[in-house]
Amino acid sequence: MAKTESTLKNMVLTLLVITGIAGVSLGFVHSVTKEPIALAKQAKQQKAITKVVPAFDNIPGEEAINLKSKTGADIKVFPAKKAGELVGIAVETVSNKGFGGEVKIMVGFQPDGTIIDYMALEHKETPGLGTKMDVWFKTDKKNQSIIGKHPEKNNLTVSKDGGEVDAITAATISSRAFLDALHIAWDTYKDTQTTATEAKEESPDNAANETITNNSTQVVTTEKEENNEPVE
Repeated sequence: MAKTESTLKNMVLTLLVITGIAGVSLGFVHSVTKEPIALAKQAKQQKAITKVVPAFDNIPGEEAINLKSKTGADIKVFPAKKAGELVGIAVETVSNKGFGGEVKIMVGFQPDGTIIDYMALEHKETPGLGTKMDVWFKTDKKNQSIIGKHPEKNNLTVSKDGGEVDAITAATISSRAFLDALHIAWDTYKDTQTTATEAKEESPDNAANETITNNSTQVVTTEKEENNEPVE
């Protein structure tokens, strides 16, 4: 009996030691690989930005804007500028409607919303089917390409849903997810721009300027009236 208890204790102790060593090893591996993985993602992100917008001379990553879409997704907007002028917007966007889960892409827009290009960043779609999104929607064949189109002026949904875009053969779900991510990108960016414009129009500075303008007009009008000059 004593031998049995001793063996059980040894087994438990051995398992605890093994578990502890495994935990420490995993923690060490994570700490060692964490930075290289982050750097690799950053490099891929920079490559995608460069690919989807025209040439720029600013650093879009330093001017990036983190947003939340109406679906709750994290969206990143990277403004691309040349000599201080906005030449394009790269938007890192995601849809959770993929066949294998999330579909994350980087899509580039002209300032007016016209699609310049895109790059698939992360997804777990079926190899040989959904993975074709990497090139499918920029291939100039029938109604596959979205390049040069506009999310509002064109019906960028799959033809099965009454849209203008041919879905990837045997991968309609992946195609819907891709186009969903595209619309999330544009809608989120557009809503932000609308809010910014409204806030600017309602700012105290603008109100003060309007007051000054109105007061100036009244002064000029009064002077004209005193001089019996015709008022326009």
